[in-house]
Amino acid sequence: MTVRQDGSGAAGGAGAGALAGSVALVTGASSGIGAAAALALAREGCSLALVARRTERLERLARTIGERGGSAVALTADLGEATQAPRVVEEAVGRFGRLDILVNNAGFGARGAAEDSDPEDWDRMVDLNLRAVLRMSHAVLPHLLSAAHDGPRGVADLVTVSSVAGRVPRKGNSVYSATKHAVCSFSEALRQEVTGRQVRVGLVEPGMTTTEMTRGSSQAGAAHGLPPELWLQAEDIARVLTFMVTQPPHMAVNEIAVRPTAQER
Repeated sequence: MTVRQDGSGAAGGAGAGALAGSVALVTGASSGIGAAAALALAREGCSLALVARRTERLERLARTIGERGGSAVALTADLGEATQAPRVVEEAVGRFGRLDILVNNAGFGARGAAEDSDPEDWDRMVDLNLRAVLRMSHAVLPHLLSAAHDGPRGVADLVTVSSVAGRVPRKGNSVYSATKHAVCSFSEALRQEVTGRQVRVGLVEPGMTTTEMTRGSSQAGAAHGLPPELWLQAEDIARVLTFMVTQPPHMAVNEIAVRPTAQER
């Protein structure tokens, strides 16, 4: 495990944005939607705990945030391992003193008909797409509840990046869709449990989005002929996520599905 911190070193990051004084933990932050979300939250004044497996990329992102006047720490972890979620939450709180936002973004996808698929891929999808979400949510909830009660915003946020595949299952994508459907159910039940204590639980469900997971991989088959130039970009999802967590305390945006305009399903 490697930890590196850049920037001002104080919770709140740069400037006086809507999230000034807040701290967010973003999983899967080394690339794609996670990296874009971290940069977007930093622009709103949020300090960042960046979690992923690739240390060098995390450190590069932390330096970028620091150079722009923000504050970030890189926490290397494979969230497929059961012990890692409580560890990174503890280290993030130890570094910044609080957590106000969790973005569950880490994930893995592998397409294939059930009869032809590798069960090891199934295990990896269940571990990252579902179990990691459960473990991270459980580890961070006491801190979010505390932030909602004592923090300057009067609210805290737990957002999970899911997929429209959780709502519209397709052949060749059964296990991936199953993990995302489970996340949808978990998020709604969790919302009902904590919304009365000012913790907002949100779900962002992207359609075809250009990321490392979809670019040049079997996941691109889910596009059903939609050319890549019409897909969403990671920054599009980051804008949606930022919109969700910057609403006033009395307003909770619990679910947003966002597809390319030309995507039918």
